[in-house]
Amino acid sequence: MVVGNGFSKENGSSVKPCETSPLLPVGNVELRPLSSTYKTFFNIVITVVGAGVLGLPYAFKQSGWLQGLLILAGTSAAMYYCMMLMVWCRRHLETEGIVENIDTYSELGYHTLGKFGQVSVDAMIVLSQGGFCVAYLIFIGENLASVFSREKAHSLGSSGALESFQGLEFMGLSWKTKEVYVWIIFPFQVLLAYIRSLTHLAPFSMFADIVNVAAMSVVMTTEFAGIVTGHGEHVVAFTGWKNLLFSIGVAIYAVEGISLVLPLESETRERSKFARILAAAMCCITFLYTTFGLLGYLAFGEYTKDIVTLNLGNSWQTIVVKICLCTGLIFTYPMMMHPVYEVAERRLFQGRHCQLLRTLIVLCTAWTAVSVPHFGNFLSLVGSSVCCLLSFVLPGWMHLRVFGDEMSKLARGVDYFLIVGGVVFGILGTVSSLQDLAW
Repeated sequence: MVVGNGFSKENGSSVKPCETSPLLPVGNVELRPLSSTYKTFFNIVITVVGAGVLGLPYAFKQSGWLQGLLILAGTSAAMYYCMMLMVWCRRHLETEGIVENIDTYSELGYHTLGKFGQVSVDAMIVLSQGGFCVAYLIFIGENLASVFSREKAHSLGSSGALESFQGLEFMGLSWKTKEVYVWIIFPFQVLLAYIRSLTHLAPFSMFADIVNVAAMSVVMTTEFAGIVTGHGEHVVAFTGWKNLLFSIGVAIYAVEGISLVLPLESETRERSKFARILAAAMCCITFLYTTFGLLGYLAFGEYTKDIVTLNLGNSWQTIVVKICLCTGLIFTYPMMMHPVYEVAERRLFQGRHCQLLRTLIVLCTAWTAVSVPHFGNFLSLVGSSVCCLLSFVLPGWMHLRVFGDEMSKLARGVDYFLIVGGVVFGILGTVSSLQDLAW
């Protein structure tokens, strides 16, 4: 029996990739502890929800609140469908006995598209995860700069001391710019990069999750208060086609989490229920995102900034929120970068730990962060380029290769639409985002 890239089943044997894939679970798959329905649900939510939510109010401003809602809902639905395409491909290959088990996106790429598929998935994961972490650094730098800006000094009631502090420079950079804070946290991120085990990073991840949830709750409360007091002005429902590419790119960035779908489904105790669990989680995420984006845009109107926390004012409560969010992202950074380190070390050093390589990777993300002028446009760039390919083009292509003539004309047409539409949008969206960045 032949499928995808020509792998065949002979005498009951199955073909496995010749090299380790990124994010590969360690140990016997059958012996790993399995997750309950509720744990799987929350794992999906934690996997998808990230810093992209903080750019949604600005995306709603660019597209209009109703158009933004429709774009976000449509993107979430398409993302769910593509996630299920990967699950269906894996189940088909395993059921037919072509492979014993597939645990990762990279393995699925190998068994459906050959070496090209595996390398493509690895490259897209590295670029997307790196892009997420660059966005974290931009967010941290912008928010810390806003805390110590001259305008904030007077509101803190200690203008003399703080203004003297602002008069100092760090490596020739003003304390009021994001660049100085990105470089200040750089050594700390390098130290965290030297931690090799995800298990050792787990406490940092848990702390980051708690801090982020608490801070986001305060942000939403502040947004609601802004709506009640009528601060938002000139709120529109549609802005037309001019910002469509930007809004779709940010939406893709916000809901992307496709690389961890297969590991999550593998560890679900009742795998037959995974489709419903995933659907419920994506609906919950979409509701959370639309609520947050809508509240932010309605609260601040035409003055909504690309990072919504910059709209929160100068009180000590909002400063605490900004610092908490920055702290959470500082500890989230090494978790998100772990797949990048793993792939790079596997490709360049046969899996051996290399501190110099990890330092250079962190340096690359920091340099990119200080070079990018706009947070929102960078989100759109990452979403329109690597996230689009990873989330829509490759799943559609893999599904087409696995099922081939077994599919209906409608299903085959949807796959072709994902592939062609994803490539076309990726090119147009990437070009548009690069122009908006004005690098």
